[in-house]
Amino acid sequence: MSVPAFGTPEPAQPAPVCPRHPDRVSYVRCQRCGRPACPECQRPAAVGVQCVDCVREQARTVPRTQTVLGGTVRGGRPVVTLTIIALCVGSWLLQLVTGGEWTQQLAFAPFIGEVEPYRFLTAAFLHSTGVFHILFNMYALWITGPFLEQMLGRVRFVALYVLAALGGSVGVLLLADPATQSWYTAVVGASGAVFGLFGAILLVLRRLGRNATQILVLIGINVAIGFIPGTNIAWQAHLGGLAVGLILGAGYAYAPKARRTVWSVGVTVLVAVALVALTVLKYSSVAPGYVAF
Repeated sequence: MSVPAFGTPEPAQPAPVCPRHPDRVSYVRCQRCGRPACPECQRPAAVGVQCVDCVREQARTVPRTQTVLGGTVRGGRPVVTLTIIALCVGSWLLQLVTGGEWTQQLAFAPFIGEVEPYRFLTAAFLHSTGVFHILFNMYALWITGPFLEQMLGRVRFVALYVLAALGGSVGVLLLADPATQSWYTAVVGASGAVFGLFGAILLVLRRLGRNATQILVLIGINVAIGFIPGTNIAWQAHLGGLAVGLILGAGYAYAPKARRTVWSVGVTVLVAVALVALTVLKYSSVAPGYVAF
């Protein structure tokens, strides 16, 4: 057996490269799998760094923590609430820059809802051009939305908000008289959806054993304001959204744990079907001349 001569250098070892980016040399290794990780693939760990693959694998194996009502506990920002606020603010800015054209295309009025049903929902993303209307609704959404989004989970929170918004428009429709100006008056605002959140958070707080007095007072004050002459507030939308929020809040908050998904889906579908049925019944009871341009 031949022996290397004294002083002969060892063969050079290849430089370690990142498995995800073979063109990048990295002497930093993942503390979990030991593979090299380039700066783009490094993630801070309790000790040293881990590669993105190990972080992703670890996230899959960690059990998700749920709230008492079945919502997934998530860190970070309330994504759904912030998205709704962004949509409302963006829509309000379009109302200002288009000189009312955006409002005319999306606002809801009973006489036009049958031929353009999308207005039942789009009106909830519009507001009057005065700043106080949108400020109040967005503030109310901000103080209730993140809590409900966390407790119920994103899917049920979206269902609650959308159906409460629809419930507000349906409330306006049901209480409008085709023989009066109320049939042709356009309404805008997220108030119906916000009142739906008020109703839901009231039931959620009671389910959790927390004091709901402040929410009750807030609901009472805002309902009363809608009946003050000259306020130009669609109290019908408030009542419609509140009714939807109370029903969904009860269904989501008091669903048996073993059948929570079935109950949640069931009450959501039931409310959606009821809103459609009430809308169809109202329009079918009105003479055709009242629902056309």
